Amino acid sequence: MPGIRKICLQNLTQHVQDIIDLGISSIIIFGIPEHRDRRASSAVSKDGVVQRAIRKIKKEFGGLLNIVTDVCICQYNLSGHCGLVISRNNNNNSSNNSRIVDNDSTLGLLSKIAISHAESGADVIAPSSMMDCQVYSIRNSLKSKGFKNIKIMSYAAKHASALYLPFRMTAFSNKINNYNIIDKSAYQIGYSNPREVIREVQADIHEGADMIVIKPGIAYLDVVSMIKEVFDFPIAVQNVSGEYAMIKAAARNGWIDEDEWKVNSIAAIKRAGADNIISYFSTDLARYLEH
Repeated sequence: MPGIRKICLQNLTQHVQDIIDLGISSIIIFGIPEHRDRRASSAVSKDGVVQRAIRKIKKEFGGLLNIVTDVCICQYNLSGHCGLVISRNNNNNSSNNSRIVDNDSTLGLLSKIAISHAESGADVIAPSSMMDCQVYSIRNSLKSKGFKNIKIMSYAAKHASALYLPFRMTAFSNKINNYNIIDKSAYQIGYSNPREVIREVQADIHEGADMIVIKPGIAYLDVVSMIKEVFDFPIAVQNVSGEYAMIKAAARNGWIDEDEWKVNSIAAIKRAGADNIISYFSTDLARYLEH
């Protein structure tokens, strides 16, 4: 992903200052830890990479920046899945054991992560694992700890897509073998089922979400428009790594005008009904708006 890099804590202050100087008022933090394990234990640590980043930003910049934190475990475990993977015994035969993503045990972990982020100073919690009832579980856990005003921006419609691969190359490649063939279709949404999107969004709204996220962006503008019309609810759309990489690659080969396509793609997402847009192009677009 040319132009995109992981930011270490030592360089965080200058990076955030550059973002603020461009007039951007919100960021989403996705942490890449040093160590992974089967239980994604570092995700809840008060000394975790996200928790430390939140505290550092809040200490140095106060309320100048709205901090959203991604709540998932794919970057903290050894499987690359968004939920805890357990063994299931088929027909009581140990030779028939299979590995599955366990929704219910993951909910408790996601709630603990959300609380640790809130305690560190996060303004918005963004659960992206696509586990059933994740919003309900996180909302109740936050309330039980006194965080009644923390907003939840839920990834209600995260579609199974090859467009996430450039991100996985960045986040997973040094830690997970075969990261490029991880199949998350059991819990993410298939691209041919808009009725499932409606059910997922409706469930998250009823569970207490303040905003829902649709991901990817460009290939799902019809879904954005449909959800806006059906629910008239705040929508964020994520312009994902594959969409970024395709524009960069085509521009590098001289096939398209990069600046024009960056602006056009984001404008299309906004035109479809997005209230907020999460994009790797954010700083570029902010610079364009200055001129």
